[in-house]
Amino acid sequence: MMHPPSAPVVAAVKAALAEDLEPQGDLTAALLDPSIRAKVVIVSREPGVIAGQACVREAFAQVDRSIVVDIVIDDGGVVEPGDVVATVSGPMHSILSAERTALNFLGHLSGIATATAAMVAVVAAVSSTAKVLDTRKTTPGLRVLEKAAVRAGGGTNHRMSLSDALLIKDNHLGVIGISEAVTKAKALWPGRNVEVECDHLSQVEEAARAGANSVLLDNMSPDQAREAAALARSVAPAILVEVSGRITIDNAASYAAAGVDLISSGSLTHSVTCLDLGLDLTVEAR
Repeated sequence: MMHPPSAPVVAAVKAALAEDLEPQGDLTAALLDPSIRAKVVIVSREPGVIAGQACVREAFAQVDRSIVVDIVIDDGGVVEPGDVVATVSGPMHSILSAERTALNFLGHLSGIATATAAMVAVVAAVSSTAKVLDTRKTTPGLRVLEKAAVRAGGGTNHRMSLSDALLIKDNHLGVIGISEAVTKAKALWPGRNVEVECDHLSQVEEAARAGANSVLLDNMSPDQAREAAALARSVAPAILVEVSGRITIDNAASYAAAGVDLISSGSLTHSVTCLDLGLDLTVEAR
């Protein structure tokens, strides 16, 4: 069953199409006879994980509602080189006007899903419990889409916005102490997760004793993370231990082996390479 596109998808696609089509539309496509119809296939050129199909549908729909898009591989699906990801049919000039926007979204979001799946795999190889999370280091205006791509790759979302949970960071701690901040947070927003960013062990211990739900170990080495996790759990056995700061696929397994619960990486959204996808076109009879 096909669901209507979400508001973020509609808005993002509308903005992207405006970049391509304003102020006078697709001048080159206007050279084509509007009666020419075509069928195209979107094909993967390399292995990966697909994400962003809602944007593909919406890009073609906003340009021309008569275009028919058939999704072959849903978000989260694994592809190999040569796999058909979707088929698109309709007026050729309309398809060509929408193709770059559709492929931009699909390639970018599939790149995020692919990178996430790779990190999830290396973490799972050494830990059955550690989770891979994203961060708020997302492309402005595309957060909802990028975080959906992380989920498609098997990852877990951190805060969607600053309203979702409390993360008491170093800049907050410059003007309020850990114990005071945790106590005040729990009084103001009972039931919300309260996490404290920690640079050294004394902060970890104070946060655990103050009743923080989780601690974020910032830029610690795997050995330091192991020591910090043991300390935090010795004070508060149920506390969650998260690591963040320069986490990549090359070191994620080392942090998972250190016994942390959550591994957050901004690289999943801000440093990925687009999945290589192409569009192959066949002109149909007029």
